Amino acid sequence: MHLISVNTGRARPVDQADPDSARTGIGKRPVAGPVRVLAPGPQDSGLGSGLEGDAVCDRRHHGGDHQAVYAYAREDLDRWEAELGRELPAGLFGENFTTSGIDLNTARLGDRWQVGADLVLEVASARIPCQTFQKALGEPGWVRRFTAGARPGAYLRVIRPGSVSPGDPIEIVHRPDHEVTVQLWFRAFTTERSLLPQTLAAGAAMEPKAHQTVRQYLEKYGVKSGAQ
Repeated sequence: MHLISVNTGRARPVDQADPDSARTGIGKRPVAGPVRVLAPGPQDSGLGSGLEGDAVCDRRHHGGDHQAVYAYAREDLDRWEAELGRELPAGLFGENFTTSGIDLNTARLGDRWQVGADLVLEVASARIPCQTFQKALGEPGWVRRFTAGARPGAYLRVIRPGSVSPGDPIEIVHRPDHEVTVQLWFRAFTTERSLLPQTLAAGAAMEPKAHQTVRQYLEKYGVKSGAQ
């Protein structure tokens, strides 16, 4: 398990034909490294991305400590390449880390990885697609298609800062005792809301906003959860 590439992006217009359109940092490109990775702070007032030199423009929905790093597997990019019939280079999905040899979708919330010599990350949630992603990729119906594919990749928080470079190994150093995977979390928060109560088993590994969403669901439908 290792990093194929480390990717960062600069702010640019969502609509390349309209320089006054909203800006995005989604189209990232591989960099040689080393790249410093640290906790960026609150979503609205912090650094945005956990990677130095990387832009996060929409602070309402992206960035912050619980979305410090976005990882996507090269294996999943290859599957999409075959389905879409086009090349998908590392960083095109907006991922900071393009990985190899690790199934991000079956990773559990709270899994901890050591990347390289010093960096320790914790799996926090899954990427939910938006219209900016669809526009950047230029694929009609992409949000629906990406959601149906349920291969979202993982958002990670920084437990211990460090520097990383392409080729660095990834080691799973902690795995929690529950079954809330990235894919289950994604399905619960997108297409299968009935799964939401199950996500509470992830405990403190799940960000506060997600806990709030689950509590609202439980209150609305009067669902009882056995999770403590």
